[in-house]
Amino acid sequence: MTTDLPYPAGWTLPSGRPRDVLCVGTAIVDHLVLVPDGLPGELGFAKGSMNLVDVAGAAAIRTAVGEGRERSGGTVANTAVGVASLGGRAVFVGSVADDAEGAGYAADLEAAGVQAILERHPAGDGEARTGRCVVMVTPDAERTMATALGLGPYLDHAAIDAALVGQVKLAFLDGYVLDFPDAPAILDRLVGAAEEAGTVLAFGLADAFAVERHRARVEGLVGGPVGLCFANEAEATTLTGAADGAAAATVLAREGVVAVVTRGAAGAVVATAAGRIEVPAEPVAEVVDATGAGDLFTAGFCFGVARGVGLGRAARLGGLAASEVIGHLGARPEQSLARLAEARGLLEPAPGGRR
Repeated sequence: MTTDLPYPAGWTLPSGRPRDVLCVGTAIVDHLVLVPDGLPGELGFAKGSMNLVDVAGAAAIRTAVGEGRERSGGTVANTAVGVASLGGRAVFVGSVADDAEGAGYAADLEAAGVQAILERHPAGDGEARTGRCVVMVTPDAERTMATALGLGPYLDHAAIDAALVGQVKLAFLDGYVLDFPDAPAILDRLVGAAEEAGTVLAFGLADAFAVERHRARVEGLVGGPVGLCFANEAEATTLTGAADGAAAATVLAREGVVAVVTRGAAGAVVATAAGRIEVPAEPVAEVVDATGAGDLFTAGFCFGVARGVGLGRAARLGGLAASEVIGHLGARPEQSLARLAEARGLLEPAPGGRR
């Protein structure tokens, strides 16, 4: 039985703010398609890999895989959509081109209940286009990605509105933002605004390779201004050198910090300086597509924290959100996460029974 864990001593969330979570990340249009087991290899990709390609290459791969489902994606945008599905007020800040994909990206996010604040660049030839990713999902639920970043990383620090940071309870970014050309200025602006406003800064390690690429900067963040740190087991052990995810969570959970390490089917570990708890994974009838599981776990946890529930319940909300998204194609919830959470007793019913 999982017991709850209180917030760290002196860790308070601002009340009366009009929004829950500000998400800053890479804007990418996802093209999701179920493919035969051997197709990724035929296209030259190792199954389960993430591969960077150019815009023309992504277009050719999309033609090869055929019709699929398009969504406004990117890891952090997926988290924003999950927060909105739980009934939260989420904002996403990213960079797109002034092209059809960029317009569709904004409309799709807004339709999902997310306020989209997008820096728009002139569209042009070559890579001057909105980012896109072809996600090939094989029958074993493994996903192989061909990603053209386009203008996704070209977010200017001026797009981070300090006043907006003061209107949210948490500000979230992930390690992929560290690849942005303007990353140092983005971090300075976001960290400074969060500290001045008393907004909790949440950070996801993104992937083990991102940790290795930016180790010094990641260590500076998780050892400094970050109050809420998310990682999967591979990312956490790469950063800390610990033997497993539980031990890594304890290392990351210094005074005043909540560390969350996800372990797939083994659930999650939540740690503070006062101790740690292990939260089991939510049962899933069938895993169809693991895309977005970590993003949606982060959404549930951030929403729970923004609403002031205990850390154990926040982890259960994260597990519930992740379990919904891996049961179908794509990284977007297909059911209202708020209603699912109400049915599990993790949220109080909304007034009038509406979400």
